[in-house]
Amino acid sequence: MIRTRAAALLEQPGKWQVIDVELDEPKANEVLVRFKAAGLCHSDDHASTGDMPVAQLPLIGGHEGAGVVEAVGPGVRSLAVGDHVVAQFVPSCGRCVACASGRGNLCDLGIYALSGSMADGTYRAHHNGSDVGQMTMVGTFAERAVVPEYSLSKIDDDIPFHVAALLSCGVPTGWGSAEYAAEVKAGETVIVMGVGGVGMNAVQAAAVRGAAHVIAVDPVAYKRERAVEFGATHTFADIDEAADFARSVTGGQGANSAIVTVGVTTGQHVAQAVNAIGKFGTVVVTGIGDIKDEGLPINLWMLSMMQKRIQGVIFGMGSPAFEIQKLAALYKAGRLKLDELITTTYKLDEVNQAYADMHAGRNIRGVILHNED
Repeated sequence: MIRTRAAALLEQPGKWQVIDVELDEPKANEVLVRFKAAGLCHSDDHASTGDMPVAQLPLIGGHEGAGVVEAVGPGVRSLAVGDHVVAQFVPSCGRCVACASGRGNLCDLGIYALSGSMADGTYRAHHNGSDVGQMTMVGTFAERAVVPEYSLSKIDDDIPFHVAALLSCGVPTGWGSAEYAAEVKAGETVIVMGVGGVGMNAVQAAAVRGAAHVIAVDPVAYKRERAVEFGATHTFADIDEAADFARSVTGGQGANSAIVTVGVTTGQHVAQAVNAIGKFGTVVVTGIGDIKDEGLPINLWMLSMMQKRIQGVIFGMGSPAFEIQKLAALYKAGRLKLDELITTTYKLDEVNQAYADMHAGRNIRGVILHNED
């Protein structure tokens, strides 16, 4: 067996623990990846707090990551040993109805995201005789992992791994929230609630698409300051103040769209966003919270009579393989800020400190750099 180190949850709620893991050889349509970098997304923190239950413990965390293919199993066609790859937290089989209709972000295989297993129901990682799950079938908090071919995208070798890792989730999710979900157009007024590792990319996209007013809302002063670097024209600590400003520059109407990328999203956040948009405006709900929370405290008459829209989002509503390539090209052309998103890098053993820094508002995005030995 192949041995590796990984940060895993042994209980929910619980802290990340670095454990030794044994890996099987890759089976059909699977590859062995040596991850070089892993992004520290809030979604993994939802697993540690128990907001997002998982089916298998221990569970190796991490769904943002980039690395090198070290071995391929039978039937692998799109990847070869030595290829540089980015993990897709949403798989794309290419055959189901969602994939065939251009909605690869909603691939049927996504049902296994929180199961921890491969699509055949078995596991490739083991610890002390027990099966170990992998977050979204990838588990980038491991130095090595066996991953399905359809959960990886090949990238150019000249893109640094720590930057490429962000293309797995936070960047395409935030960017697509503005481009596809909000359909931001030139001259519009856009509010982004929560400007962390996802929201900051919604700010970038809204600015690139020509929004006249890109309004960043976050209680953390550091994040508001950084948002200006990514294209925000105005910043506020409070959504009500942001909504008042949006109305002041739209003849009293309100924002064309409000993108909710709060780390722990609640119904109240969505309701505030609905109140901040004008007629035929769109609220984009990208952030997630406790899976048990239900209900939105919104005025249904206003929702209907003002023709407002609430749109959910996964992976920015884009097909993963295409979005990763598109955003990588924008980065190489100097049109997308990725290096600037990374506030702090950490060793694998510092994963809990990394999440403490995230909760304290010290990071836009933290990244684990795996050992090179």
